Amino acid sequence: MKKNNEIPLVVLDTNVFLVSLAPQSEYAPIFDALIEGHYHFVVSTEILEEYEEVIGERYDEQTVNDIFELLLNLPNIVRQNVYYNWHFIVNDPDDDKFVDVAIACSAHYLVSNDRHFRILQGIPYPKVNLVKAEVFLEYCKEALGISAEK
Repeated sequence: MKKNNEIPLVVLDTNVFLVSLAPQSEYAPIFDALIEGHYHFVVSTEILEEYEEVIGERYDEQTVNDIFELLLNLPNIVRQNVYYNWHFIVNDPDDDKFVDVAIACSAHYLVSNDRHFRILQGIPYPKVNLVKAEVFLEYCKEALGISAEK
C-alpha cells in the first residue's frame, strides 16, 4: 500500500475508527498504527463531531474525553478544511463529509466498508482511493510488525 516510505494521508469513516478503538478488536492495529505515527490521520471539525457523538454512545464521558485528548495532541493528525462539497454519496449524504475531506487533502486512502461509498469507484474525477478496512488493516499490521497469524 505505502510507496517510497511515504507516510500516507488517511481518512477513516466513523465505523472503521470506532471498531479500531477496542483493544480486543481485530481492527485495533488501525488505532495502534495511528498512535505510532504510521499514517497521517485526516479529519475535519465535522468528522470529529461525528466521532465524538458515536463514541459517546458506546463509551462513558471520561473515555471519550481521553480519546479526544490523545487524538488532538497527536503530531500526525491533520485538520482539513473543506471548501467545496461534492455531494457524491446520494444514498447517505451524511457520509459526504469523509469524501469531501479526502478530496480536499488528496488523501491516499479513504477507508470504509460502507456500501454507500462504492459509488466512488465509478467517478473518474476527482479520484478517491477507497479501500476496505481489511486492506488498510493489513497495511497497519505490516507497519506495526504484526505477523499474519496474529
